[in-house]
Amino acid sequence: MIIKSQKGRGKKIHILLDDDYQITTDVDFWSEIGVPDGSDIDECVWEDIKNSINYRKAMNKGADLLSRRSHSEYELKTKIMRTCDAVSAEKAVQRFVELGYLNDEEFAKELAEHLFTNKNYSAGNVRLELLKRGIDRDIVNSVIAENDTDPVDSIINIINKKYIGKLSEEGGSQKVTATLLRKGFSYSDIKSAYYRIEN
Repeated sequence: MIIKSQKGRGKKIHILLDDDYQITTDVDFWSEIGVPDGSDIDECVWEDIKNSINYRKAMNKGADLLSRRSHSEYELKTKIMRTCDAVSAEKAVQRFVELGYLNDEEFAKELAEHLFTNKNYSAGNVRLELLKRGIDRDIVNSVIAENDTDPVDSIINIINKKYIGKLSEEGGSQKVTATLLRKGFSYSDIKSAYYRIEN
């Protein structure tokens, strides 16, 4: 198989095998690989080149995503897989774990605190959000158990911010109750919150 490179936009380099396009990398990484244009390579060498390019893509994508915000391992792998294969994505995720940039337990604690404190989420909804991001169930249970947010306080905060006016409207309390139930709060906690607001 004859391997060739073709200049793309900016720093992009398109790699061709027997004049058929295969993959894109950047000019710096291609020069690091050091395969001369027109080289005759076998399948084994091509697999090594392709894996190196994909791993580089996975690391670059992961670094870019982590520079914007924290992620769970599952979340990061899922997003990296939009640009490369699953094996490269998994290798990159494990490398970020080794480097200390990924930690599901720390991520779960930070996210739970944000959801409880700033969003006034119920414990049930926080649990769903953490599980949705692929956090291990044991970590989720531990994080929820550590949190000492009073659900009644959270409900009062939500009502005061968004629904206090609706409670005085006809049928308002039923609508607010339905909304709070959908947010994962229990009926007894909602009733306790109403009682505290009224008194």
